[in-house]
Amino acid sequence: MRLAGKVAIITGGASGIGLATVHKFVREGAKVVVADIDLERAEKVVAEIEADGHPGAAAAARVDVSVYSEVEATVQRAVDVFGKLDVIFNNAGIAGGKPLLEHDPAVDYAPMIRVDQDGVYYGILAAGRQFRAQGTPGVIINTSSIYGEQAAELAFSYSAAKAAVISFTRSAAYELAEYGIRVVAITPGRVGTAIINKFSDELKQTFASEQLRNSMTEPEEIANVVAFLASDEANVINGTVVHVDDGYSVFKQRLDLPVF
Repeated sequence: MRLAGKVAIITGGASGIGLATVHKFVREGAKVVVADIDLERAEKVVAEIEADGHPGAAAAARVDVSVYSEVEATVQRAVDVFGKLDVIFNNAGIAGGKPLLEHDPAVDYAPMIRVDQDGVYYGILAAGRQFRAQGTPGVIINTSSIYGEQAAELAFSYSAAKAAVISFTRSAAYELAEYGIRVVAITPGRVGTAIINKFSDELKQTFASEQLRNSMTEPEEIANVVAFLASDEANVINGTVVHVDDGYSVFKQRLDLPVF
């Protein structure tokens, strides 16, 4: 088990990529704090883990990642329950958007920045301080997006926040390396989470066609990569962006080619 003995916090851990990663980390031997704004759902995840034969492997924490004191408290909960912290997966986020000129800044910009951008900053800061206090190495993994590296439809605020996450990752890796802390970002493409699955079948097929396998990525596939990045096997991966987009970023659209 590649994560045996490690303690991790996973934000947004009660659904989607976060939920899949919680289960993956536990199977790989980690102790996990399931951190989510919905405490009831987080507690249900902990109950599921215990019912699956992993008693004591997980604890729930309510966190609004846009509030630094709550992120600090979540780090402290990991230390109080499991004795230390080794990994944080800053994964919690929100999505949505509308054309730029139709924006209400208080609705269409500020919340996205608070959660998707500030929330990652707070996670980096709180976990980094804990790793330094412990005097131990640590791993910080941040969820960015393919939208963080390119323009996209209805995504002005979301893309800005996710681009900031990439910049945070590079700068934090540079600054924190002296403490043995690795910092990595992932950029998912079209993942079959509740956010996307609520759309029409036609739109979901369009999303799927943007990836090389012509299908949506499953949350468990992202979780597999995150578990590897959190492990000691990934010690040389630091300060970089790991694309988990099934080729979304390498092409624009498929063409019906003429016969040559």
